[in-house]
Order: sequence, then C-alpha cells, then structure tokens
Amino acid sequence: MTLRLTLMAAVAAAALTAVAQAAPASHSQAEAQALDLAKQAIALRSVRGPGNETPKVAALYKAALVAGGFADAEAAITPVDDTAYLIARWPGSDPKLKPLVISGHMDVVEAKPADWKRDPFTPVVENGYLFGRGATDMKLDGVLAIASLIELKREGYKPRRDIVIEFSGDEETTMKTSALIADKLAGAELVLNIDGGGGSLSEETGAPEYFTWQGAEKTYADFRLTVTNPGGHSSAPRKDNAIDQLAAALLRIQAHRFTPEVSDLTRAYFLAAAKYVDPKTGAAMRAFAANPADPQAIAALAANPATVGKIGTTCVVTMINGGHAINALPQRAEANINCRIFPGHKPAAIMAELASAAADPAVRVEDVTVGSVATDASPMRADFVAAVTKAMAKTYPGVPVFPSMASGASDSMWFRSHGVASYGASPVFIKDSDDFSHGLNERTPVANIPPAIDYYLSLFTDLSG
Repeated sequence: MTLRLTLMAAVAAAALTAVAQAAPASHSQAEAQALDLAKQAIALRSVRGPGNETPKVAALYKAALVAGGFADAEAAITPVDDTAYLIARWPGSDPKLKPLVISGHMDVVEAKPADWKRDPFTPVVENGYLFGRGATDMKLDGVLAIASLIELKREGYKPRRDIVIEFSGDEETTMKTSALIADKLAGAELVLNIDGGGGSLSEETGAPEYFTWQGAEKTYADFRLTVTNPGGHSSAPRKDNAIDQLAAALLRIQAHRFTPEVSDLTRAYFLAAAKYVDPKTGAAMRAFAANPADPQAIAALAANPATVGKIGTTCVVTMINGGHAINALPQRAEANINCRIFPGHKPAAIMAELASAAADPAVRVEDVTVGSVATDASPMRADFVAAVTKAMAKTYPGVPVFPSMASGASDSMWFRSHGVASYGASPVFIKDSDDFSHGLNERTPVANIPPAIDYYLSLFTDLSG
C-alpha cells in the first residue's frame, strides 16, 4: 500500500476522511518525507541535560533541507551549552524585502519510558496516530514545514522575500537559544510560529470544528514571597511565626482577583468560540465579550479552568518551603507565586499588586523570573489574516477560522519584544482529549499530514511571494 493510501486509511480511522479527501492535490513525496523525518526526530532524545540529542535533531533537519535544495552555507547549526539552534535561509529575489520567518523548536519535555505504554523515543504509527515524545509538541509540525519548503523548491517556486526557517534548542526550558535567534532575526517582516495555534476536532465525531491562530500570549512570571524571623524554641511560640505569616499572606493572595479584561483579539475569540462550548459557558463568553465587568459572566468563566486564563491575569502559588527543624520556630518561609500576565501589563505592576494583596510588610516580594519577557499582542495584520484564512479554506473548506491568545509561553515573545509580529499558525487538528503535550503517551493523528502540507504551501507562498 502506498503512503498516500495508508494516510487516507488513517484519516478514516481518525474521522477526518471527508476533509482530507477535499485537499486540493497530492504531494506524496512531501508527505512521505514528513512522516519519515518525524519518526527519525522522535527517536532522538532531545531533552536538556546529560545525553541531550538536540544537536542531532538539528543535523537531521539541516541534512534534509540541504538535500532538498537549500545551500549548505545558508543552513547553520550553532552549538549553545548542551544544545544547539538551526537557522536556514532561502534567499528571495528582492533583497530589499524583510524576511518571512518560520519558527519552531527541536527540544522536548522529559519522558520516562517506565511511565509510558510505549517507549517515548521509539516512534510508532498505530490506529491512525503517530506516538512518541514530540509527536504533538512539536517535531511533527517542524518536519511538516521542512517538507513543505522542500516541496516548494521541487515545484520551482521562487520567493520574493527571503524565507528563513529556524529551530531553537531549549524552548521547553531556559529559552536561551530562543532569545539568541530573535536577536539575530530582529529585522524580520513577520514570524509564523508553527508551535502555536491549531485546530480542534469534535469529541463526538472527530470532524474538524474550528481553527484558531494565536496573536498573543500571556507573560510568564515567577515571584518569590519571603518572611524571615529570628526563630526560637518551639516550646515558646509567639505571634510572629514566619510560616503563619506567609500562610496568611498566601490566603489573601488566593482571594485576590485581578481585574478581568478583554482585548480586540480575545473578544473575537469569545464571540467565535462561544458556539463550540456548553450553552452556559457560551452565554458567559458572549456576555463577557460585550461587558468585561459583567459579574455573572466573570463568575462563570473564572470557575472554569478552560476559560479562567483567558479573562485576565492569573497568579497561583506553586511551591512553598519553610522552617529548619521540627522543634524550632521557623526562621524563614518562602513561596513561589507563578503568574500568567495578560498582554499589556508589566511584571513590576503585577508584583506590586501581589504585595498589596499580601497586606503584610513582613512579606518581601521579588521577581525571580527566568527566561521570559513581557510583550504586547501582535497586531491583527490583514495580510496574515487573509493568508491563513485562505490556506485553511483550501484544506478544510467551511471550517471557521478565528484568533486566540495562548496562556503559555512560546518563542513568539522574543520576536514580539523586538517589535516583530509573530503568529501561532500550526495546521494540526486534534481532540482536546488526545492532547498529551508534555504528558504521557503523546500522539497526533497522521491524517493531519496531507492537508497540513497543502496549508503550508499556500501560507508560505502568499506571505513570501
């Protein structure tokens, strides 16, 4: 059986048959290459620390790009600590135009084989799914972009502006290479972050429901709360106990609510997404979009883990540490508060609000964030919106397309910090119940491969032509 037929069988298994068959044309060579590269990449344990094989993933990607027509001199792997990053350039015909950047990452979150049903670093295609660490986040997406660019070269496409594809090597941890890449490419026209956005499949039928592109993300921040005390013997307790003071401050912070807010982008999301959730949540989403001060809407959305992060800044205690002996009054107590900050706010302002909520001058609050930078949302650029809507219409006719905001951090923030618009634009569709990014038994339907390549061919040419 040919790969194309195999993939079509997988489409049926994943309930995507009708949409995949509606894809405009076969690109069987690119499809076969994408699946083969995905398997090879998943087999490489690109995890930070001893034995990190991210540089091998970079070598695999570079070899594929060079074999596909990229100049060897235009594809550079740069070692950084135990990892590496890759930047490859396809020169355009007009050197005056700023480049289009396609952004991804090669590293993955740690996976312990003993906890998985299948070895996380042994790729397996089974029941229409590609299993393995990185199948969703984001080795399949990375090789889909590579295979699509090689297909464009094979078809004789000539871009007007440079196309740069880059892969960071530590997006899941320190983001050191992410920042270095953004520094180097700070003059880009726009960035397609293929590690964000994506489509949702119906839990009941498996059919595509809607597609969202990401135009913003919340700022990641960590704040340390510390209370110190002279301590003493536990047989002589007194009111100023460091652990008690910290616990009381944490409860006051737990009760604090940051002001709910909406942006043009999140308003568009709420109005479009409301029809795909239960009626109560949908009504709350529409009411909040109309009035972000609506108390009933706020209560309903704040009580739902799927929506609370979309209506404003959230902060939650994630770690605590205190005391030095079981028979002594604590001399020190600490807690970490992790915040996801709504675009447009600086971490210093959130830290001040936390200190005010703690309401105890004995609680010292400091910013201990590593590997993050505050950024505003990217503009809703007409050229990008038109291109992504057109690409999706070609591959998934009739599927609604609308913007969203990511609650987690991505490489987009480093480009946005340079004033470069960056958009999450992955074409991969998945059920919520099948999303095991960073978790056990990560998997993605292989039926995504043919339409994803068609989507990328359209998007890349429209934005680089």
